[in-house]
Order: sequence, then structure tokens, then C-alpha cells
Amino acid sequence: MSPKNLNALKKTHKFLLNKLKDRRTLQIYKKFETELTINKNFIVAVSGGPDSLALSFLTKIYSIKKSLDVKYFIIDHRLRKNSKSEAEYVQKKLNNFSIKLNILTWRGLKPKKNIQAIARDKRYQLLGDMAKKYRIQNILLGHHLDDLFENFFIRILRGSGLQGLISLDRETKINKINLIRPLINIDKKDLIYISNYIFGSYIKDPSNEDDKFKRVKIRNFLNQLNLEGLDRKKFFLTIKNLKIANENIRFYTKKNLEKNVTILKNKQNAILKENFFSQSNEVIFRSLAEVIKIIGKKYYSVRGKKIDKIISLINSKSSFKVTLGGCIIKKVNETVILSKE
Repeated sequence: MSPKNLNALKKTHKFLLNKLKDRRTLQIYKKFETELTINKNFIVAVSGGPDSLALSFLTKIYSIKKSLDVKYFIIDHRLRKNSKSEAEYVQKKLNNFSIKLNILTWRGLKPKKNIQAIARDKRYQLLGDMAKKYRIQNILLGHHLDDLFENFFIRILRGSGLQGLISLDRETKINKINLIRPLINIDKKDLIYISNYIFGSYIKDPSNEDDKFKRVKIRNFLNQLNLEGLDRKKFFLTIKNLKIANENIRFYTKKNLEKNVTILKNKQNAILKENFFSQSNEVIFRSLAEVIKIIGKKYYSVRGKKIDKIISLINSKSSFKVTLGGCIIKKVNETVILSKE
């Protein structure tokens, strides 16, 4: 880097660090820094909304303080006419603050149904490809406290179990890549403040106002509950307690997998011991779902109803053979075997 560019970079860093002189900004950053605590290079997923712009600023400060190399990416889904120009607008805005934003484009045919879920999966795929390319293990996402509440009610409508209700966790893993949500305990109003204070504006996604999407309906419902006096602290405490219960189940599931599953060479086959099915229903359910993921080599678990049917077959039939999640599952002489399909 030339002396001139280096000097400009130092000036930008000083400008950004000076923003912490604002009391509210400093309080939000301190909370963010406490939540993150990683010392390795990472990727930041940007959308242009207030949450991701705030995340861009907070991670930039964090990277300056920790001397880390951070890569920023925005996905142009090409689902809206102005998506390309919006991505370029965000790119220019962040580049003014020495935040180099790269645009990843989703090319190919677009879905007509289940658009948001498919777009999310594609987003994770594109970001995961970049993580592998640069040998980075951590991707930071802009999900915040309001997203946590919305996800809880969406899962209730789907009839999700305990694990589904608290699935938007601070950290999850997809294909050996850590998805980290350092804003998960921060209110959206604080992120809007950061975005306006630092950048002056943000992109408003029109789909966030379109109530044909279930998430928007839930968001409007929560806004109404807030007007009726919803105690967000007690609600968060409920989710926290559910997470503790979930961790206990996860502990016994791990023990069941360690003690009662034999996974053969190359993870192509697995044998379930008799004691595998001597656990509580939830432990059996999660254990079987995990084995199917391992042998079927899938990122996500198959639908819960399908796993319930398999467990029912195991309990009621002396022998059977079915396929599920990329696996052949068969029971022979009281022994359950899973093989790669």
C-alpha cells in the first residue's frame, strides 16, 4: 500500500474510532464486543438494512482493535428489479468508510414459491463458498433480538418442537462453517440508531412490508403485542430457559450417539445398538435425525413427521426397508442399519 493510501486509511480508522465518543454508540459497541470474543479472521454478511450496516460498523471497529482481516459480502439475489443498483449503492457507501464490500450474485432460475427460505439457503451457500475459498471458519450474520422473537412465533405456527423454537441461536454450524450472530441480544432500535448515526441512511427492503410473507405477519403481530404491553425481558427469559432445557437434551443425545451408534468406515453405514432406543422419545428422535444427516451427508435434518414415522416402524415392525434423507434404513432381526442411498 502506498504511503498516501496508508495515510488515508489511518484517517478513516481514526474517524470511525472517534464515533465511539458518542455514549450510546459506545454502550452498544461494548455489548457487541462482549458477545463476539473471536480472534480469527471472519466474513460479514451484509444486506444494506440497518442491522447489517450496524454490524458492518461494529465489526470494522472490532477488526481495527483486534488487527483482524475481515471480508464483507452482499448477495444480489436478483429477485427485485433494483437489486443490483441497491447492492452497488451499499458497496459505495461502505467503501467510503474503508469497508470493502464485495457483491455476490445469485444467477439462474428463481423460485415462485417459498422464496424467502430458498433465498436464505442460497445466501448461505454463496457465503460458504467464500469461506472455503479464503479458508475462513466464521461468518457473522446480522440477526438481532427482534429476529429471535419473530423466529419463535414462526416456529410455533409450524408446530416445531423445542429445538425448532430456539433454533435461531447465537452460533450454529453448516458444513463445518460457524454462523455467528453477535447481535442476537441487541435491540433493533439500537441498530437503527447506529446505522443512522454512522451512515446517515439504509436500504429499506419492500418485502419487509409485504404481509404475504409469514415473517411480516408475525412482525406486525409482535408490534401489536408491544402496544398491548408485551414484556420483552420476560419473553427473552422464557426463550433462555427453553435453551437451557434444550442443552440438557442435547447432552443426552450426544451420549446416545457416542455409546449406541457404530458408524463404519467412510461414514457410509451405521448400526444402531438396542440401547439406542431405550432413551427418552426426544433423545431418540434427535439421535436418529443426526445419524440420518451423517450417513445421508445432508446439511439439514429431514422433516420431523418423517422421522416420527421411521421410529414408529422400528417400534412396530420386526423387519422393514425404507429410504429417507439419502439413506436406506432397514431393520433385520431387531438390528437397525442405515446405509448411504
